[in-house]
Amino acid sequence: MNRIVLLFVSLMIVMATSSRADAEHHNIVLFLIDDLGWMDLGCQGSTYYKTPHIDELAAEGVRFTDAYAACAVCSPTRASILTGKYPARLLLTDWLPSGRWDPNARLIEGRKIRGLPVEEFTLAEALRDVGYQTIHIGKWHLGSEPFCLPEHHGFDINIAGNAHGAPGQYFFPYQGNWSIPTTPHRAKWNVLPDGQAGEYLTDRLTDEAVGLIEQSGEKPFFLYFPHYGVHSPLQAPEKLTKKYERVPKAKRQGKPVYAAMVESIDDSVGRVLNALRASGKDDNTVIIFTSDNGGFYKATSNAPLRANKGSYYEGGIRVPLIIKWPGVSHAGRVIHEAVISNDLYPTCLSAAGVELNPNQHMDGVNLKPLLSATEDLPRESLFWHFPHYNKHPSSHPSSVIRKGDWKLIESFDPATVELYNLGQDLGETTNLAQSEPARRNELLQELDAWRVAVGAERMKPNPDAASKDNREDTTAR
Repeated sequence: MNRIVLLFVSLMIVMATSSRADAEHHNIVLFLIDDLGWMDLGCQGSTYYKTPHIDELAAEGVRFTDAYAACAVCSPTRASILTGKYPARLLLTDWLPSGRWDPNARLIEGRKIRGLPVEEFTLAEALRDVGYQTIHIGKWHLGSEPFCLPEHHGFDINIAGNAHGAPGQYFFPYQGNWSIPTTPHRAKWNVLPDGQAGEYLTDRLTDEAVGLIEQSGEKPFFLYFPHYGVHSPLQAPEKLTKKYERVPKAKRQGKPVYAAMVESIDDSVGRVLNALRASGKDDNTVIIFTSDNGGFYKATSNAPLRANKGSYYEGGIRVPLIIKWPGVSHAGRVIHEAVISNDLYPTCLSAAGVELNPNQHMDGVNLKPLLSATEDLPRESLFWHFPHYNKHPSSHPSSVIRKGDWKLIESFDPATVELYNLGQDLGETTNLAQSEPARRNELLQELDAWRVAVGAERMKPNPDAASKDNREDTTAR
């Protein structure tokens, strides 16, 4: 009898453990919006952009006020999300393909790779290995053939993902025809091979996502949905654009066509949420919504944040982040802890009930404890490193550290140091580097130690530029 009782108890434990493991295998939907600014949502404070579905998601989930992209331009942030590593550690620190460095620049840019290495064990691979169907829909921008596309990095399905950072056209046939930087050549491509006349890319990609959710069955899925919107070219359905053109210019936050693109993204989020509800999967699906960098200066205003995409002031790197985790996140909670793109990898593993792999996602931390409690994360500082030039306003090659409310920017060209207290000066208007020398030196030392630890590429003096300067000085005399 005792053996029968013992067997029964053991069976019950196994069944309970199995049931709990199944319950922990949440579906995961990760929306990554391209160039969406921190202030471009109603739940973030915008009165111009209309985003009712995303606002609803924020009300049902947790909204982070101090979330950051790992880079001020797109490709490195995408690499960070899929690897859990800082771009500097990966040597993938600039958008692809950004071209050769300017031979007339004062500094030689740091080396960079031009595709996500196959050696990286991505988030998609980790989830596929435990039985997830892994789906990529939208912008990839992390390399090309022969081994750098989504299907080479753990995705079972790849729809519309290629080497390019934008569609060329948002309307069918979605043709791209761009000049390749620093070369006389052009790249030509189509984001999708088929479609209907007048079809809008954001809507079409959403059709694909909804269809796959409806067909997903019982197998858990990871839907990585990096929209091409709201990246340039700024194009949207005419009817939607006219809606925002009727708003007086004084009340606009950005261009009407951009506002229409934002609303189309919101519609997409709403349709995906409705598909999850209709299929009965919403109670077992973790939803993450974020952006890859700050808003583009020609499209939107990032005020009260300073600057824009491409810059390492807050307007270039602070982004929206919303997470809804049924049974874990407290509805409507707002979190002010500083978090970053690297954190999404371990957070998704936790949502899948998978053991964390800190040897891979070594620069990210699991955000689950923050969603239901007031626990602090086990780190004090966040870092950025951009040893490159770009043409975005307020951009310069630099490294950055944020520690608590303090943020230090070390610029390499021009060689300057800026220090801001974000708790008192969100707009970064008052440089405290001279009045707070102890704080400045402490942060500079920590920043330099981090660069050494991750093997960050350093910029070097450009001897050709120096020779040119000397020749010009001699001529002037």
